[in-house]
Amino acid sequence: MRFRELVELFGSASQAWDAAPRSSERDSASESAERALERAEGAGARLLVSGGPEYPEKLLDLPDPPPVLFAIGDIQQLAAPCVAIVGTRSATSYGERVTAELAGALARAGATVVSGMARGIDGVAHRAALLAGGCTAAVLGTGVDMAYPAAHRALHEAIAVRGVLLSEEMPGDRASGGSFPKRNRIIAALAKATIVVEAPHRSGALITATHALELNRGVAAVPGPIDVPQSAGANALIRDGAIIITDIADALALVGVSAPSARERARAITDGAQLAIWEALDTPAPDLDSLASRASLPARECLSALTALELDGAIECALTGEIRRRGLGGLASRPGAA
Repeated sequence: MRFRELVELFGSASQAWDAAPRSSERDSASESAERALERAEGAGARLLVSGGPEYPEKLLDLPDPPPVLFAIGDIQQLAAPCVAIVGTRSATSYGERVTAELAGALARAGATVVSGMARGIDGVAHRAALLAGGCTAAVLGTGVDMAYPAAHRALHEAIAVRGVLLSEEMPGDRASGGSFPKRNRIIAALAKATIVVEAPHRSGALITATHALELNRGVAAVPGPIDVPQSAGANALIRDGAIIITDIADALALVGVSAPSARERARAITDGAQLAIWEALDTPAPDLDSLASRASLPARECLSALTALELDGAIECALTGEIRRRGLGGLASRPGAA
């Protein structure tokens, strides 16, 4: 906020800098900035300056937008409709399944999935978006070149290549107590809507939802069991007026995107065995043997292609063994379904 005040007072950041008297503090700041720029260049990061051509305009809705951001990857992914999917680090298997379904469906529909790359819900959301062949943006509480947690090093590398990494922290900065709550305002501002999947009371995901409300963005939550602590915050959001997500269609409508049609899906499948399976599933198949017969494929080849389609989110296998194209029905494996 002080940065914004100085820019308004002097007309630009450079004029404000030039007006500052020479001092050891000013020299130290200049040296620190040079080190940050050198490290950013070494990591392949770009500097996005407030008011510059690549700076995300949506961040200017914040009362305290970051003066600068460091970015690695394809910043153009933020031009698509963005949706934040956030939640607890201690996710349940239900929360992870629902997150994967939501993020995959939204990514396939052309939305960019935004999250904070933490353990649990965040990591699942990023991975599902990448697995669906879609876009994802990770807003970090560390320097943009720092993989945190360490277990997400491979995910960090994958997003750098196929998505976009963002941070207002200096390159090389490690995590600090205040950096994670601070980055949540950026997640909320980038997104058209925020979906909270699982969040206990006093969760960072609820901080993101609060920022979204203050910015007049949409806020939604996935309901969970009333006796599971991870669902307490999400259920409270619904009680207090957040949009309830009961199926994939709710999430798509929230962001204003549509699922690809069956014809579009078929057009995107290039493997012959996978296409044969997709076409054979114009009606659900009761089991693998029936599907292999319909598709005229050996059972082993059918299973291999089926697995690839399932990982891509194109089809789903029900608990009953039925195999079907993934549609817009209710979220799979609701609480208690298994």
